[in-house]
Amino acid sequence: MAELRLEDIIKRPLITEKNTMLMEIGQYSFEVATEANKIQIKAAVESTFNVRVKAVNTLNVKKKAKSRAASRRGGRIVGHEAAWKKAIVTLHPGERIDLFEQI
Repeated sequence: MAELRLEDIIKRPLITEKNTMLMEIGQYSFEVATEANKIQIKAAVESTFNVRVKAVNTLNVKKKAKSRAASRRGGRIVGHEAAWKKAIVTLHPGERIDLFEQI
């Protein structure tokens, strides 16, 4: 397996109503590479945003089945959303990521 680079670990920040409430207590959510572990995620966040990370919690979001109508004759297309990995990063008190406040 190829070694992950720090810039490939964090894919995007997650901005939702729940995550906005978590930001007030110093927790930030990211979509991360599925093969990344907690140590790699911590190193990527610390180097990218220049903050100190206290803890990292991860969870795998399972794929979800989807279907839609394909034609007027009642045909269906069945597929699924891709599975992905979510990381909730807790920062030390007094630390903030300013990227989220700009959105």
